[in-house]
Amino acid sequence: MFRSRLFGLPALVLLISATGCSSADDSASAAVPSPGALVTKLCQNLDERLPPKVDGLDREDPEPRSTLTAGWGGPAIILRCGVGRPAEMLDPKASTTEVNGVAWLVQEQDDGSYVFTTGLRRAYVEVAFNKEQAAKGAGPLVDFAEPIKKAIPEGIAD
Repeated sequence: MFRSRLFGLPALVLLISATGCSSADDSASAAVPSPGALVTKLCQNLDERLPPKVDGLDREDPEPRSTLTAGWGGPAIILRCGVGRPAEMLDPKASTTEVNGVAWLVQEQDDGSYVFTTGLRRAYVEVAFNKEQAAKGAGPLVDFAEPIKKAIPEGIAD
């Protein structure tokens, strides 16, 4: 079931992280998080469960290669696991959504892309969609729900 306070948007646009897609050559890069050992292990477990395709896009991991980052469709979708808690997560007015049992903080970027960060999990997972991918809707969040639920237990990240 998909519930969202943003459901009124024509298509729940998703995200792209400012952490690094180069528009000049269309190759993806992502800053690699540096969490502690426990979160790193959770993120490695997530990496093993991530799908080879998301929203019809093949997995194409960003540079530098890491089990803490993943990508699909070049720079279209970038996932980073073990990121720090966004300050907005503490704002009671922050936009949130829940997709198939995974809670997400929703952050619209100035360029029309979106960044979603999991909440109520032992590690924060950030998924960024570029503007073009974001315009397609919420489908990719559905693709991430099961792997996240299996790899990252519920709770509060340190």
